[in-house]
Amino acid sequence: VYFNEMEIGDALHDYLSSPTATVTRQDLFIVSKLPSPFHKKQHVQLALRKTLNDLKLDYLDLYLVHWPVAFEYIDEGRDGKAIDPTVTLAETWQGMQELVEQGLVKYIGISNVPVALLQELLAHPQTTITPAVNQVELHPYLQQTPLVRFCQHHGVHVQAYSPLGSPGYKEIHEPNVLEETVLVELGLKYKKSPAQVALQWALQRGTSVVCKASSKAHLSENLNMAGWELSEEDMKKISSVDRHYRY
Repeated sequence: VYFNEMEIGDALHDYLSSPTATVTRQDLFIVSKLPSPFHKKQHVQLALRKTLNDLKLDYLDLYLVHWPVAFEYIDEGRDGKAIDPTVTLAETWQGMQELVEQGLVKYIGISNVPVALLQELLAHPQTTITPAVNQVELHPYLQQTPLVRFCQHHGVHVQAYSPLGSPGYKEIHEPNVLEETVLVELGLKYKKSPAQVALQWALQRGTSVVCKASSKAHLSENLNMAGWELSEEDMKKISSVDRHYRY
């Protein structure tokens, strides 16, 4: 999906095969995503096997359906960008379940799936494996509380991407989550950055986060989340800033 698997595969192979390596493959949790042109049941394994080949791996720990919308298969003389309305998420999920049965992936999940579509998938008679994860855009300006509650009720873990609101990619006219007054004030109270406050809020909701960093300092800050918690009152303050805003 992100056109980086060959490079990551080379790096993984070089490191894991090095006599100085301090971790093994079993110590790593490696995730990839199913591209939208491979949503037909018979194409799902083709996409995964290319990923495994590029990453130089025998299995993935987690494989996600990147979007719940299928595109036309790229080997049919098209560019793989036109929506194919004949392919349902339930069909794609049947192909995903086969990957688990064949030992090619340990867990399977979804991404960007709303409540109605997830409810439909869970109720489908051929759904035998509940999605392990639903990865969605989630931050103080887009809290998606009904979706989070529905997923947690049905045993689907919610993982937030853009948990800081994509400050490096937003347009100049768009709001900046990290400049939100509530986050800034709470940062001063707890002696943390607004980013750390936003991440702690996400963790205390029972979600996990996928967080990018533009520097080693930011990476270290993002990882330094242990040993403190937001109060219930302060969690409610952050809940009050929801704008239902997607970047």
